[in-house]
Amino acid sequence: MIRTVLLILITIVIVSFIAINWQSVPLNLWPLENGIYLYVEWPVGLIFIVGIVLGFLPMWLVHKGVRWRLNRRIGLMENTVKANSMGQPSAYATTTQLEDEAGKEPV
Repeated sequence: MIRTVLLILITIVIVSFIAINWQSVPLNLWPLENGIYLYVEWPVGLIFIVGIVLGFLPMWLVHKGVRWRLNRRIGLMENTVKANSMGQPSAYATTTQLEDEAGKEPV
């Protein structure tokens, strides 16, 4: 409940900021020769939205990568547990298990 109210308030503040500041302003993108800049004239609200998206994108990609990696690890662990519970030999054997299979006494 509190989270929803907080998100609604943040959305109202952002939308009102964008609505109030919709004047076009020059945005210097890259310096060229002789002190001239490559620039575009965009509304302040659009610059704000683009900045938010560009700031959010790298963290979203990192989140997706970490989640993918963890899901792979969890899947591997689940498959290992499933194989061990079905009485199948594990893909990873200890030295004691290997010595028992070879008929040797563990040291």
